[in-house]
Amino acid sequence: MEKKHTKRNTILGFITLLIALFIFWGVKQYKLIFSPQFQIEDKVYLYIDRDDTIDSIYNQLTEKAHPINLSGFKKICTYKKYSENIRTGKYEIHSEDNALTLYRKLSRGHQIPTKLVVNNPRTIEAVVGHLAKQIMVDSTEIAEQLFDEAIQAEMGYDETSLLSFFIPNTYEVYWNIPVEELLNRLQKEHQAFWNTTRKEKAEKTGLTPFEVSILASIVDEETIKNDEKKKVAGLYINRLKKGMLLQADPTVKYALGDFTIQRVLEKHLTIDSPYNTYLYTGLPPGPIRIPSIQGLDAVLNYEDHNYLYMCAKDDFSGYHNFASNLAEHTRNARKYWNALNKRKIYK
Repeated sequence: MEKKHTKRNTILGFITLLIALFIFWGVKQYKLIFSPQFQIEDKVYLYIDRDDTIDSIYNQLTEKAHPINLSGFKKICTYKKYSENIRTGKYEIHSEDNALTLYRKLSRGHQIPTKLVVNNPRTIEAVVGHLAKQIMVDSTEIAEQLFDEAIQAEMGYDETSLLSFFIPNTYEVYWNIPVEELLNRLQKEHQAFWNTTRKEKAEKTGLTPFEVSILASIVDEETIKNDEKKKVAGLYINRLKKGMLLQADPTVKYALGDFTIQRVLEKHLTIDSPYNTYLYTGLPPGPIRIPSIQGLDAVLNYEDHNYLYMCAKDDFSGYHNFASNLAEHTRNARKYWNALNKRKIYK
């Protein structure tokens, strides 16, 4: 009888141990799947590209999110065959995320928007490179479509006018946005910028929106001071109305292909280019850079005055002296030239 009792106790003890081990295993598995696993202060971002594999995703998580244990997430991915359904995008990982919430986020493609900054460089190549650094597609993909003549024609642009296509601003897009959608989005932003109010203002200046872009690009090159741009725009509007040569130094630099020139000399002014506003009246054929919103609005809201000449101030503050006659302008220019000479700036 005692042997039976001992055997029963042994069996019960063994069962109890199994149950305890099972509970321990279950609790451990529960924690691996449902407990926060990432040792981060707030959030980090996971970027999944077309070339990423399940292993590269694991590596990113390890490097960026510092998981306590990634085995729970790996088990879910294996069971759900996530490696066969990887979705590209920019994903936000929070400190309170667990393996299951992360898996659902990635497998369902619940990515977050990213801030796309469109700046205003002097060349299309520069803006293409800048865009490619911020989204999944590379610069070659963007360039192939942007420089395609058929696509340009469909968008209503050509090589000369393409710089006016971009409206510098910050836009929310998805990191894995296709090139076609990106160009469509930028075109919609261009159309939204050129609303009825702005078109009416352009008409009052006697310029088309494209011509406003050209003049705005010159204004942007002439001054970095936003509070001076309306005055500069008014000066060029005055010269256009009088049929005078614009004589804008930045257009000469553009024609020469050299914006490093600090001092425009007589030899520079002889270059035979439609962009040389010392030789050809009116606006050049196209913008000499992507115009800023401040530059565009400065032209649309130009300051009404009688100035026809401008020259950089000799204090190198970035501001300009303005003149309504040549004699006054010559005095201002002489001061600036003397200042350049003192600094030994000869070219």
